[in-house]
Amino acid sequence: MKKITLLLLTILSVVTMYGQAGSIKGKIVTNENIAIPEVNVKILNTTKGTTTDNTGIYEITNLEKGSYKLEVSYLGFKTLQKNVTIYDNESVTVDFTLQESNTQLQEVEVVGRINPYKNEVTAIGTKTTTALKDVPQSISFVTSELMHDQNALVITDVVRNISGVNQESISGDYRIRGFKSSRIITINGLRIKKGWMPALISNMERIEVVKGANSALYGFSDPGGTINRVTKKPLKESKQGIRFSAGSFNTIRSEIDFTGSINKDKTVLYRLNVAQQGNDSFRDLQGRKDLLIAPSISFLPTEKTRIDLDLIYSTVDARVDRGQPFWGDPGGQATLKTTPITLTATLASSYNKENSLSLLGSISHEFSDKIKFNTSLITNRYNRDYLEQRTNNRYGVDINGNMLPTKMEGRFQRGERTEANFNLNSYFSFEVKTGAVEHNILVGYDYDRQTLLPGAWDIRLAGSFRNAANTGAIKSFDSDNPNLYLLDADGNPVPNMPYFDLENPNYNPQDYKNYFTKFRTRPATLFFSNGIYIQNQMKIGKLQVLLGLRQEFYRNFKDYKKEGEEKIKQKSLIPRIGAVFSITDNINIYGTYLEGFQPQRSNHIADPDAFGGPFDPLTSTMMEFGTKTEWFNKKLSITASVYEIEQNNILIDAEDPNNPDLLEQRGQETSTGVEFEINGQVLPNLSISANYSYNEALITESDNPDEVGARKEYAPLNIGGSWIKYNVNNGALDGLGLAFGSNFVSKQYTGADFFLPGYVVFDAAIYYKIGKVQLSANLYNLENKKYWIGRGRAGRGITANPGAPRNFLVSVGYSF
Repeated sequence: MKKITLLLLTILSVVTMYGQAGSIKGKIVTNENIAIPEVNVKILNTTKGTTTDNTGIYEITNLEKGSYKLEVSYLGFKTLQKNVTIYDNESVTVDFTLQESNTQLQEVEVVGRINPYKNEVTAIGTKTTTALKDVPQSISFVTSELMHDQNALVITDVVRNISGVNQESISGDYRIRGFKSSRIITINGLRIKKGWMPALISNMERIEVVKGANSALYGFSDPGGTINRVTKKPLKESKQGIRFSAGSFNTIRSEIDFTGSINKDKTVLYRLNVAQQGNDSFRDLQGRKDLLIAPSISFLPTEKTRIDLDLIYSTVDARVDRGQPFWGDPGGQATLKTTPITLTATLASSYNKENSLSLLGSISHEFSDKIKFNTSLITNRYNRDYLEQRTNNRYGVDINGNMLPTKMEGRFQRGERTEANFNLNSYFSFEVKTGAVEHNILVGYDYDRQTLLPGAWDIRLAGSFRNAANTGAIKSFDSDNPNLYLLDADGNPVPNMPYFDLENPNYNPQDYKNYFTKFRTRPATLFFSNGIYIQNQMKIGKLQVLLGLRQEFYRNFKDYKKEGEEKIKQKSLIPRIGAVFSITDNINIYGTYLEGFQPQRSNHIADPDAFGGPFDPLTSTMMEFGTKTEWFNKKLSITASVYEIEQNNILIDAEDPNNPDLLEQRGQETSTGVEFEINGQVLPNLSISANYSYNEALITESDNPDEVGARKEYAPLNIGGSWIKYNVNNGALDGLGLAFGSNFVSKQYTGADFFLPGYVVFDAAIYYKIGKVQLSANLYNLENKKYWIGRGRAGRGITANPGAPRNFLVSVGYSF
């Protein structure tokens, strides 16, 4: 009885104690009355704290009576503090309205968004932190929240959210406004070469696409535009997240994202992103394994200085996918039905191993409110080791020289190469005022260096036949002299490498040492450029004018590190002009004129025997006009633009089966189009990202008269897509989210006698959040539609890249 009495007294005392406890609750919004989720709320000098929910509500419970200092903080907004006094058993309501802060570029790049699919500012278009609506150029973006909701793995999973961009190949090629993108990419505005296959993007805060050549600010760039990757930066507040995913094609993925401060003063911050994935494919022999490790450190010694260091290490272990091969004789649309979309023309012994290591550093310092300095650099080392047994760009022949439509010539490649890249970017910005005109003047210098290191080599053969003595190979078959060739039991010439049989594919490894191959050392190459530039962003009332001028000096080498080494010098003066006019506070119109200059790739210049040449540099111009508007209390942005791009001196494959590296130059191509993009929120719990583009890309000058006036290859007229997400924020279904998406591409000219048909693909997702745990399931290609995204890499009309059939991915994430 005494024990029972003691237990009752204990329970009573606990209930009494908690009954006397108080609490602090409230709502946190912006000055536009928009609720802010995940705001950090804490009571100073205690361990008590919490974060706001999706409606901006917070509550801290079990507080004894007394006086407290409450602090709320959220990156991109000014930190606020309030004194609060609590008496016995009292619940105090304390609301906050946060004001945006004028932060440095590095801070802005990592700000968490209230509006998950809408981005407010950018630096890629001007190198200054500028509101997107005030940049006189079309700049598209995909936020990390949208990538997370779509469970995007690599960059090719993301581009469908961007107007005017279409994926061209499974291995990671894409086109912007009809023009093929080069191997040059930018990370945080710094330029390096991309790998052969796309790497994981779990460390990316945002993907941006600057439309048109950005040569006046960054030097050589593609005429259609540049894709910039913005990395996640360390945060002051401690946040950790882990995520596991599994799905079709034996996909297993794991990701972690940890960030916070290292010291008490929060002047040293860290972030660690790690991702790993292994998966098979709907394509034969096309599984891959990926690893990404991306730590970063930020040091904030004063309020005016920030130092950032990022390390990005990635590996890919896969096989190159050259596309679905087709029979050689049907012609027209019947060609696409000759083989299954699963078919690949490779062997099990093929492999493609890549690794890339990048170190990024940046220092920003504010000398005063009017004078700022920024310098940043990237150094990258990329290695590729590959063995590929694939098909050549033509079909086998019989003794009379007639095509064998189901037998494809073999092609063998084995090699290793290491590339080193370095890019330095430094500039000062000055804010001055002359009368009624406000100026933001940028003066800068860039240095870029790209090197193919000595030791690069390859072994190859491309479609040849064994001689009669079986002691060597002859490049092509001459039916008038069959006695020169080794013949098989059927009396047909024996290929150097066995044919790939499209009817009865044999993926078994073969000993390439039995082939007659050609070994060569890839010549080392060196390319570097220096650029000085000035830019003035002027504001006169509602009018903003941007003027830019760059002097670029390019240096390339022929026969680098060999006797007779020759330095090839080029230079270009590159102007830029643009203007923005604010009709109202939420409606801007703009216009811009850009010029682009791009020397041909260093390996093309260094090895004319393999690639041909010499080749003239690429030049381009672009005119663009558009409007940028904001609606629904600035929660939804709509951008519309019209443009015309002209590019000269384009390199294309010569389609020479005896020399697969050979290139030729096409005179001119033009691209004219219209684009629309919608991003943001229609309602607080309804987010949307949608895009559409109409683009007519034509060949306007060519040595081949049949090409003039023809549509450019793999540049569809219409591209578009959408993604709409709805969250349930109250009631019994609180925490539930639903999303639906689509992607469509019109038919694509292949350069052969058939088009790739247009397609529409639908996706969907469901989410459920329980406290700190989020569950999600994504379903792709709901209708299980058969479609082709673009070209293969084995010649016109020979192969094409099919899209994936219906597949799914489920994930569970935990944040703490």
